[in-house]
Order: sequence, then structure tokens, then C-alpha cells
Amino acid sequence: MKNSTHPLAPAEIAVKAIPDDERVWVPQAPDVWFRPLMLNTLAGQWCNLLRVRKSGILSRHLHPNPVHGFVLKGRWKYLEHEWTAETGSYVFEPPGEIHTLWVPEDTEEMITFFNITGCMYYLNDKDEHVGFEDVFKKIDMCRKHYSEVGLGADYLDQFIR
Repeated sequence: MKNSTHPLAPAEIAVKAIPDDERVWVPQAPDVWFRPLMLNTLAGQWCNLLRVRKSGILSRHLHPNPVHGFVLKGRWKYLEHEWTAETGSYVFEPPGEIHTLWVPEDTEEMITFFNITGCMYYLNDKDEHVGFEDVFKKIDMCRKHYSEVGLGADYLDQFIR
């Protein structure tokens, strides 16, 4: 059976989530990378793995839509909450909540799957908007990185829907 869905439906994606090739990880900040899994341009959604190999504050931000996360390795927390997300934890982030992602010093590496729709609004300590990321910024970051590391800009096409 070639395809069990409607002929106009996009193709499935089935990839090894944690790649063997380090070049697949896209740098986002010093010691912070993401690995795209699906970039949905019609819904403004992206699914990725976030990998962090440093401790401290990563970012202060909010989302206008819900976010779902699943911790594959390590631990992290939002400074605004008592809970800590550890390996195996599921996290639901309600829309509009401001939170500051923090990785503890005893965590050598954190990898979390995130499913995000809409964007991330980055905020300073006065809750003023200082930047944002959406699916199109993610695509641009990936294309640039994949071109620079020899995978080719079109390597990303397999994840775009």
C-alpha cells in the first residue's frame, strides 16, 4: 500500500530523532542547539529537540499558544514554578505565561522534545519584547546552518510541511 491517507495529505516523517551526525543540530546560542523534526508552515508549528550543554538561564519568554514538552535527558525548570522537569517528564505550558528556562549546574546535558505552535516572544526582566522566533525563523536558521556545514540548504526540506 503506497499511501493510506488522502492523496493531498503531506508525507509522513520518520527519522532518528537523536541524529548520529552532529551537523544536524542547529546552533541557537553558545552551548544550545535544536534539532528540527517537523516544521509546519501552514499551522505555524514546529517540533524539535532542544539540547543544552550549559547551566544557568537560557531564556525568558512566553508563547501565545500552548506548548507541549517531553524531557528525554537531564533536567530543567522554570524559575517561576516549584516543579522541575526531569528525564521522562511531560510539561504542558499554557498560552500567555511568562517563564524563565533554567538548567541546573549538575546537568551536563538536557534534551527536551518541544511541540510549539505560533511563536516564542523573548522578554527582558521588565517583560519588554526583545525578539521572537517562529517557524519561518527556524527554517532560515536551519538552511543557513546546513549550508555552512555541508549538508546543503535543501537537507531541511524533509522536515517542512
